[in-house]
Formats: sequence, C-alpha cells, structure tokens
Amino acid sequence: MSLSVSTIQQRWRDTKGTDPLFAAIDGSNCPSLPQGKPESHSLLLEKGLIRIAMPWPPRPFNGKPVEPEFSIEVVRDPTGCNLDPEWGIDSPSSAISVFRRPRPVINIAHLMELPHGVPPFNNFFFNDAMPLPKGPDTGLTVPQQLMADGRGLTPKFQATDAALTHLQLFDALSDDDLEEIEAFERQIYGAQSFDNLAGDLTSPQSPPGLGPQALVISPKARLGNNPLNKIFGEFSMWASTADESQEVQQDKVKAFKASVARGSEIFREVRFYISDVGMYNDKGLGNPFKRSCGSGCHNTLSMGMDLSPGFMDLGLNNFPWQNRRNDLPLFKITCRDDVLPQSFLGREIYTHDPGRALITGKCTDVGATMTQQLRGLAARAPYFAGGAAANLRELVDFYDRRFNIGYTEQEKADLVNFMRTL
Repeated sequence: MSLSVSTIQQRWRDTKGTDPLFAAIDGSNCPSLPQGKPESHSLLLEKGLIRIAMPWPPRPFNGKPVEPEFSIEVVRDPTGCNLDPEWGIDSPSSAISVFRRPRPVINIAHLMELPHGVPPFNNFFFNDAMPLPKGPDTGLTVPQQLMADGRGLTPKFQATDAALTHLQLFDALSDDDLEEIEAFERQIYGAQSFDNLAGDLTSPQSPPGLGPQALVISPKARLGNNPLNKIFGEFSMWASTADESQEVQQDKVKAFKASVARGSEIFREVRFYISDVGMYNDKGLGNPFKRSCGSGCHNTLSMGMDLSPGFMDLGLNNFPWQNRRNDLPLFKITCRDDVLPQSFLGREIYTHDPGRALITGKCTDVGATMTQQLRGLAARAPYFAGGAAANLRELVDFYDRRFNIGYTEQEKADLVNFMRTL
C-alpha cells in the first residue's frame, strides 16, 4: 500500500504511460503538458512525486479562505505549472502546485489514535499547547497525524478530498462509500516482513517489534522512548559480543543482525543537538535541544512518529537546509511586518514547498510538515516529502549534516540496516 519509483517506472513500461497513475491532473508535471511523453511525468517517474494543487489564498478543511500573512512569488517554475495561465497562481482558479511523495496507506488505526499517557496530551494539545482540531465529519478531536500538511483531518475527509481532486469525480462519495473506505484502511497494518540478508523478520528468533503483526497487537499512541517501553522493542537477541571476530566477518547474516541491533541502540540512545527547527526549538524546549532520534521526533511506540502532534521545519523544504533542486518549483515567501516571522529564517524565506503554511496562511508555518511513521521504509524509496533522499543512506546523511551529529561510517551503516528492517 505504498508507491516506489521502481514500481512507477514498471507501470509506465507495462502500460506505455496509460495507467491512471499518470493522469494529467496529478501524475504529470502539469496538465497542460503533452501527456504521452515521459518528460511530462519526470517528477513522478524519477522522484515518485504527485502534483498537489493547493488553492491560493489558502482554504483549510472548512473551505473558508484565510488571509495569508505573507505574499508568495514564483522564483523558478521548471514544470511551468505555477505560472500556467490555466493552472497557475494567476489563473482563474489560482493555485500553488507543489510536488510530494504520497504517504503509505498502512497503520491508519495508529495514526488516528489520540496520544495517551503523558500530560498534556490527555488534554489533546499540539506540541505548542494549542488545542487539536475537531474532525468536520465527526465533531471529535483528531490528532492530525494522517497527512503531511494536516489538510485531511480524518480518513473520510481525506477520501472525499482525494476523490474530488485527484480522481476528479463529479459527485462526492456517499456516506456508505466513505464508511467502507475507512473500515478498509483501518484494518491494514504494514511493516517490513522479509530482508534479503536477515530472511524472515517475523520468525520466533526475530525481534518481536518487527513485522506487521507487531502493529496489530501493539498499544496505540503510547510513548516509547524509555528502556522499559522501547519504540521498536528489543533487539538484543541479534546483538553480538564479537563484532570484530573472524566468525562474524565471515557470516554475513550474523554481521547484518549485529549491525541492526547496534543501529537500534544508536537510534534510541545517541543524542545530538537539535537546533534552529521552526515550530520545535521555539516552543520552550531550548535552542539547541539535546535528544536522540528515538527520544525526540520519532518517539511513538511501534510507529516511530512524534507522539505529540506538531508540524515543524526540519529543513526538508526551506533554504538553507534543503539542497537546491532544479527540478522543483522555487517560491519566495515574504512575511508581513505585523506578524510573527518564521523563528529562525525571518521574514524572507525561499522554499520548494511552503508546507503547512499553504493551509494556515501563517508565516511561522512556512516549510513545516508533520513527522511521519517509520514502518515499511525499505519498500518506499525515495524519502522525504520531496523525494530528496534516493535511499536510506542519503536520509541518514541529510540529518547528519543538518544537525552536525558526527556519525561514523559504521554508525551510519548500522542505522541504515536498522531502518530497512522496520
């Protein structure tokens, strides 16, 4: 229930580009381009990116336009869509086109559970102490973990939006259709179950936190950043006390499993300074703030997302942290003088994707997205919302550079091996 670049490219070859995946409305760089040519679908074919047309000015889930706190200028438009007379920002329907990886349709039951057990989460707050929203279809508080920018608050609302925008249906789905879709999604659990070196990850000899069944039985939305309640469980059965021995070096399987066990410890225990993260370091935690991957942004039991719902700018979209991408549009955000600036980037921001700000219109939200789950990673490269990391090593390298962590080559390899088993 995910989408990898290898799968996309195979579908193009098998169908000669006629699969609905390559529909002009979202599977091409712009609907105005000639649709039979692979170059018109280059962002999907090469990076696995779907075109998302966001209304401008922003309209959140209630459909009412909000007055943005900033102006937005298209600096570079390699796809041509943001300046297109029919589809762009100055078109009659005025939209901003951003390009994002689709999130996997797995473990939705975990994503839709409100945080448990650690105040103030029991009062249903964001990590900035603002109240969580209520779903328009239920009236109940929702955690906002479902989508990167928070625009789809519930599975039903997300399905309705997808049907009308991506599928281009003339009529909204019926209540019965939406009930069936949500029931179907909530029963899907996904995780890596086989590795080419480790073999069956669900065998009795494997760490108990691996495999889809671990997601079925695991308590939902609990904090997992302590020794008694480890995020992905115990990996000590794969650890080796003779990492450098001739036996381990000759046995690739044992060496790999030992590497995974070390990677789980690095993920959970090795702390580094997190600094200049908008909507994180400016929330009273301090700047910098020392945490490990597992005690910081990926602390939810069995899932590895952030237990406290909160959008943040990790540098995945905004300069100077994100690498310049010539294949993506580049926007200049200029914030008004009478509003709060983006905490660490000020009032003038260059970004490939304004992220949450395209929903709220707030300057502080520019580039911010919601941390996502870490299950099934090996099957869904490339990584990050814009597909910037082609593989798990590039993902690790990005964070190593971003926060000056200083991982050794062995530690990087161990982290990659650990993540590929999740």
